[in-house]
Amino acid sequence: MPLASTQAAKIELRRCALNRRASVFSARETEAAQSLSLQIEALFRAPENIKIAGYWPIGSEIDCRPAMAALHQRGALMCLPIAGQRGDRLVFRTWAPGDSLAQGPFGTFHPAASAAHVEPDILLIPLLAFDSHGHRLGYGAGYYDRTLSAMRSTKTIAAYGIAFDEQETAVIPTEPTDAVLTGLITDKRLLHFDVSQ
Repeated sequence: MPLASTQAAKIELRRCALNRRASVFSARETEAAQSLSLQIEALFRAPENIKIAGYWPIGSEIDCRPAMAALHQRGALMCLPIAGQRGDRLVFRTWAPGDSLAQGPFGTFHPAASAAHVEPDILLIPLLAFDSHGHRLGYGAGYYDRTLSAMRSTKTIAAYGIAFDEQETAVIPTEPTDAVLTGLITDKRLLHFDVSQ
Protein backbone atom coordinates (compact mmCIF):
# COMPACT_ATOMS: atom_id res chain seq x y z
CA MET A 1 0.00 0.00 0.00
CA PRO A 2 1.44 3.44 -0.91
CA LEU A 3 2.46 5.59 2.07
CA ALA A 4 -0.28 8.18 1.45
CA SER A 5 -2.92 5.43 1.34
CA THR A 6 -1.54 3.86 4.53
CA GLN A 7 -1.67 7.19 6.35
CA ALA A 8 -5.24 7.84 5.16
CA ALA A 9 -6.28 4.35 6.29
CA LYS A 10 -4.73 4.99 9.71
CA ILE A 11 -6.64 8.26 10.11
CA GLU A 12 -9.96 6.53 9.44
CA LEU A 13 -9.07 3.57 11.66
CA ARG A 14 -8.10 5.94 14.50
CA ARG A 15 -11.51 7.59 14.35
CA CYS A 16 -13.34 4.25 14.47
CA ALA A 17 -11.01 2.78 17.12
CA LEU A 18 -11.37 5.79 19.40
CA ASN A 19 -15.17 5.51 19.26
CA ARG A 20 -15.06 1.76 19.91
CA ARG A 21 -12.67 2.15 22.84
CA ALA A 22 -14.80 4.92 24.37
CA SER A 23 -17.86 2.67 24.18
CA VAL A 24 -16.08 -0.20 25.95
CA PHE A 25 -14.60 2.19 28.54
CA SER A 26 -18.00 3.58 29.49
CA ALA A 27 -19.48 0.08 29.78
CA ARG A 28 -16.85 -1.58 31.98
CA GLU A 29 -14.00 0.72 32.95
CA THR A 30 -13.51 -0.47 36.57
CA GLU A 31 -14.01 -4.18 35.93
CA ALA A 32 -11.57 -4.10 33.00
CA ALA A 33 -8.88 -2.28 35.02
CA GLN A 34 -9.10 -4.91 37.77
CA SER A 35 -8.93 -7.79 35.27
CA LEU A 36 -6.02 -6.13 33.45
CA SER A 37 -4.13 -5.77 36.72
CA LEU A 38 -4.47 -9.52 37.38
CA GLN A 39 -3.18 -10.31 33.86
CA ILE A 40 -0.16 -8.02 34.25
CA GLU A 41 0.64 -9.28 37.75
CA ALA A 42 0.48 -12.89 36.50
CA LEU A 43 2.90 -12.13 33.65
CA PHE A 44 5.42 -10.35 35.88
CA ARG A 45 5.39 -12.67 38.90
CA ALA A 46 8.82 -11.67 40.22
CA PRO A 47 9.40 -8.05 39.19
CA GLU A 48 12.06 -7.19 41.80
CA ASN A 49 14.46 -4.58 40.43
CA ILE A 50 12.98 -4.74 36.92
CA LYS A 51 12.43 -1.27 35.44
CA ILE A 52 8.88 -1.09 34.08
CA ALA A 53 7.35 1.91 32.32
CA GLY A 54 3.62 2.27 32.75
CA TYR A 55 1.47 5.21 31.68
CA TRP A 56 -1.02 7.56 33.28
CA PRO A 57 -4.24 6.95 31.32
CA ILE A 58 -5.92 9.73 29.38
CA GLY A 59 -9.42 9.72 27.93
CA SER A 60 -10.75 6.21 27.47
CA GLU A 61 -7.41 4.39 27.78
CA ILE A 62 -7.62 1.27 29.92
CA ASP A 63 -6.31 2.03 33.40
CA CYS A 64 -3.06 0.26 34.26
CA ARG A 65 -2.52 2.18 37.52
CA PRO A 66 -3.75 -0.69 39.76
CA ALA A 67 -1.17 -2.97 38.09
CA MET A 68 1.54 -0.32 38.40
CA ALA A 69 0.87 0.01 42.13
CA ALA A 70 0.92 -3.78 42.60
CA LEU A 71 4.19 -4.16 40.67
CA HIS A 72 5.76 -1.35 42.70
CA GLN A 73 4.70 -3.05 45.92
CA ARG A 74 6.37 -6.27 44.72
CA GLY A 75 9.70 -4.56 44.07
CA ALA A 76 9.57 -3.28 40.48
CA LEU A 77 11.11 0.11 39.74
CA MET A 78 8.20 1.87 38.05
CA CYS A 79 8.48 4.87 35.77
CA LEU A 80 6.29 7.01 33.54
CA PRO A 81 6.99 8.52 30.11
CA ILE A 82 7.47 12.20 29.39
CA ALA A 83 6.66 13.43 25.88
CA GLY A 84 8.82 16.27 24.62
CA GLN A 85 8.63 18.09 21.32
CA ARG A 86 7.15 16.32 18.30
CA GLY A 87 9.89 14.29 16.71
CA ASP A 88 11.58 13.51 20.03
CA ARG A 89 11.59 10.13 21.74
CA LEU A 90 10.07 9.63 25.17
CA VAL A 91 12.14 9.95 28.32
CA PHE A 92 11.22 8.16 31.54
CA ARG A 93 11.31 9.23 35.18
CA THR A 94 10.70 7.13 38.27
CA TRP A 95 7.24 6.94 39.79
CA ALA A 96 5.80 5.51 43.00
CA PRO A 97 2.21 5.56 44.28
CA GLY A 98 1.51 8.90 45.92
CA ASP A 99 4.11 10.85 43.94
CA SER A 100 2.94 14.24 42.72
CA LEU A 101 2.68 14.55 38.96
CA ALA A 102 3.08 17.43 36.52
CA GLN A 103 0.74 17.97 33.60
CA GLY A 104 2.30 17.36 30.21
CA PRO A 105 1.23 17.77 26.59
CA PHE A 106 -1.81 15.97 25.15
CA GLY A 107 -3.48 15.81 28.59
CA THR A 108 -0.80 13.51 29.98
CA PHE A 109 0.66 13.48 33.48
CA HIS A 110 4.26 12.65 34.31
CA PRO A 111 6.70 12.70 37.24
CA ALA A 112 8.20 15.98 38.37
CA ALA A 113 11.59 17.05 37.01
CA SER A 114 13.13 16.09 40.37
CA ALA A 115 12.32 12.39 39.77
CA ALA A 116 15.26 10.27 38.64
CA HIS A 117 15.71 9.49 34.95
CA VAL A 118 15.55 5.76 34.13
CA GLU A 119 15.76 3.57 31.01
CA PRO A 120 13.08 0.87 31.39
CA ASP A 121 13.45 -2.82 30.55
CA ILE A 122 9.73 -3.24 29.89
CA LEU A 123 7.21 -0.78 28.44
CA LEU A 124 3.45 -0.96 28.94
CA ILE A 125 2.03 1.00 26.01
CA PRO A 126 -1.49 2.38 25.50
CA LEU A 127 -3.07 2.13 22.07
CA LEU A 128 -6.18 2.70 19.99
CA ALA A 129 -6.19 -0.67 18.20
CA PHE A 130 -4.04 -3.77 17.73
CA ASP A 131 -3.93 -6.78 15.42
CA SER A 132 -2.82 -10.39 15.80
CA HIS A 133 0.61 -9.64 14.28
CA GLY A 134 1.82 -7.29 17.02
CA HIS A 135 1.02 -4.02 15.28
CA ARG A 136 -0.50 -1.20 17.30
CA LEU A 137 -2.29 1.92 16.24
CA GLY A 138 -1.42 4.91 18.40
CA TYR A 139 -2.44 8.53 18.17
CA GLY A 140 -0.11 9.26 15.25
CA ALA A 141 2.71 11.28 16.83
CA GLY A 142 5.17 8.35 16.71
CA TYR A 143 6.59 8.78 20.22
CA TYR A 144 6.58 5.09 21.11
CA ASP A 145 7.85 4.02 17.67
CA ARG A 146 10.83 6.38 17.90
CA THR A 147 11.48 5.38 21.50
CA LEU A 148 11.41 1.65 20.78
CA SER A 149 13.62 2.07 17.72
CA ALA A 150 16.23 3.98 19.74
CA MET A 151 16.11 1.68 22.76
CA ARG A 152 16.14 -1.56 20.75
CA SER A 153 19.30 -0.39 18.98
CA THR A 154 21.19 -0.66 22.28
CA LYS A 155 19.45 -3.36 24.35
CA THR A 156 16.61 -5.87 24.45
CA ILE A 157 13.33 -4.17 25.32
CA ALA A 158 9.97 -5.84 25.94
CA ALA A 159 7.06 -3.72 24.70
CA TYR A 160 3.55 -4.79 25.69
CA GLY A 161 0.49 -3.10 24.26
CA ILE A 162 -2.21 -2.56 26.89
CA ALA A 163 -5.82 -2.63 25.75
CA PHE A 164 -9.40 -3.66 26.22
CA ASP A 165 -9.87 -6.99 24.45
CA GLU A 166 -12.39 -5.36 22.10
CA GLN A 167 -9.70 -3.09 20.65
CA GLU A 168 -8.46 -5.86 18.36
CA THR A 169 -8.94 -5.21 14.66
CA ALA A 170 -8.25 -7.46 11.66
CA VAL A 171 -5.30 -5.53 10.21
CA ILE A 172 -3.40 -2.42 11.24
CA PRO A 173 -1.95 -0.58 8.21
CA THR A 174 1.78 -0.23 8.82
CA GLU A 175 4.67 1.96 7.78
CA PRO A 176 8.39 1.04 7.94
CA THR A 177 8.84 3.12 11.11
CA ASP A 178 6.09 1.30 13.05
CA ALA A 179 7.53 -0.80 15.90
CA VAL A 180 6.21 -4.32 16.51
CA LEU A 181 5.09 -5.18 20.03
CA THR A 182 6.60 -8.01 22.06
CA GLY A 183 3.15 -8.85 23.34
CA LEU A 184 -0.32 -7.60 24.08
CA ILE A 185 -2.04 -7.66 27.46
CA THR A 186 -5.79 -7.15 27.56
CA ASP A 187 -8.26 -7.51 30.37
CA LYS A 188 -8.96 -11.03 29.05
CA ARG A 189 -5.77 -12.50 27.56
CA LEU A 190 -2.08 -12.30 26.78
CA LEU A 191 -0.62 -12.51 23.27
CA HIS A 192 3.07 -12.85 22.31
CA PHE A 193 4.48 -11.73 18.94
CA ASP A 194 7.66 -12.30 16.93
CA VAL A 195 9.54 -8.97 16.99
CA SER A 196 12.29 -10.29 14.71
CA GLN A 197 10.12 -9.82 11.60
